[in-house]
Amino acid sequence: MNFNFLTPVSDAVLAHNELTAQQSLGKKIKIHSRQNGIPDLEGVQMAIIGVQENRNDVNYIGAKINFDTIRKTLYTLFPGNWHTTLADLGDIEPGETVEDTYFAIRTAIAVLYEKNIIPIVLGGSQDLTYANYRAYDDLLPMVNIASIDTNFDLGDASLPIKNNSYVGKVIVEEPYNLFNYATIGYQTYFNSQEEIDLIEKLYFEAYRLGEISGDINKVEPLLRDAHIVSVDLKAVRASEVSDNQKYSPNGFSGKEICAISRYAGISNKVSSFGIYEYHGSKNDNATSMLIAQMIWYFIEGVNCRINDDEFNNEKYYQKYNVLVEADELIFYKSLKTGRWWIEIPFLPNVNNKLKKHTLLPCMHADYVLATQGEIPERWFKAYRKNSF
Repeated sequence: MNFNFLTPVSDAVLAHNELTAQQSLGKKIKIHSRQNGIPDLEGVQMAIIGVQENRNDVNYIGAKINFDTIRKTLYTLFPGNWHTTLADLGDIEPGETVEDTYFAIRTAIAVLYEKNIIPIVLGGSQDLTYANYRAYDDLLPMVNIASIDTNFDLGDASLPIKNNSYVGKVIVEEPYNLFNYATIGYQTYFNSQEEIDLIEKLYFEAYRLGEISGDINKVEPLLRDAHIVSVDLKAVRASEVSDNQKYSPNGFSGKEICAISRYAGISNKVSSFGIYEYHGSKNDNATSMLIAQMIWYFIEGVNCRINDDEFNNEKYYQKYNVLVEADELIFYKSLKTGRWWIEIPFLPNVNNKLKKHTLLPCMHADYVLATQGEIPERWFKAYRKNSF
């Protein structure tokens, strides 16, 4: 595949990389350069792609995006005890129209997916997640999206797409590939009651900032079930980032957003990871370092992946049957990792989205809740969604 729409990493970044330590990450990445072209992707497991597109930002005033500071910072970090190979494929510059940029994103992600390479996308306005989602049209029958965001970004789907309305487009536009959408870290005062009610009506998942900050481990099963993870940097509290990036005094801490990034990497399902709403500035050290560390933790997570979600051999899992009123809930626990799943039954007489029973990631706490006679909310929503 010819990635002729990708521009190489800038000479300034490459010159800076020459000064980094020999053991640094920058010395181990395969880099798209003007001199050497796009690197050979044989053996590559992850690839960074910058997307300099923000024209669908509702606050767009013509500012251009540059990821050089992020790359310089990332390249100086030292890798962990990793066994994966990373490439930096450079940037997708804004096309003649935003739709041209979307097409380039879709093409790049689809090609990387077929090569079993996980794209790490740097943006740009978060509506780019829509193009990321559309890359799966011919790849997967159903797609799960997890968005770390302060807002639901539903908007008015009848209007042109914007970064505050892209989710509405994902929901209503054909082909209908979306199975589940989870918003992690939303803040109620940034969302209308109508949007909150609609998320509930669609049986999508929404978790408030306080709920997740109180127990960051709740993120793990949500991201374990996601194919696409989209991070809006506005979800990070203002004290953690540079002046041009500040949005709200409340949000995830740097430690929390890095933990979330690591959980995204650990998930065996996550096949694309994006960080959006980056607004660069001259004094950009804090934001650049945070994004570089988020990428670092995502890579770390990918290196910690364990295939523990196949239940063909009984010696690798334990099965628990719990009777809750008239429902029998079936739980599975991996003996490799200790992670839990709950079975969503197939309803043969209903025109649903599933063709057989499926396993929904959950926590041990969900099993405990079931033994006390309560149906876990995630199971209930997935079951009701599957009943349509």
